[in-house]
Amino acid sequence: MIALDTNVIARFMVEDDPVQMRAARRLIDGLTEDRPGFICREVLIELVWLLESVYRLPRRVVGDVVDQLLCSSTVVIEADDAALLALEGYVGGTADFADLMILAAARAAECEALYTFDRKLSRQDGAIQLETT
Repeated sequence: MIALDTNVIARFMVEDDPVQMRAARRLIDGLTEDRPGFICREVLIELVWLLESVYRLPRRVVGDVVDQLLCSSTVVIEADDAALLALEGYVGGTADFADLMILAAARAAECEALYTFDRKLSRQDGAIQLETT
């Protein structure tokens, strides 16, 4: 297994730098089930942020990218169950993907709730907005 950084996945997906895109494509096209690429949760979170904030891609397109990675037989995603839960909330909602990954981690740890000041996140089951009064 080899680890993939955010910039390699981004070059592969966005194709905005021809030289780096070709190198990323060679690497990613060479992945197999016996020698998969590993994507840690931080890279996945950073990738979503990059595609949404820098490349200005709509949520549904970013969601499709994450879904493709989750469905790939040649990619292993750390905390893939959490990523799937976060993806479901992200595509159909307004909360940030990173916040939804935090909520998924809290659920996986069997926390009774995630307390937050984030209004958008607090609308999710299992998250409670902390009152300031």
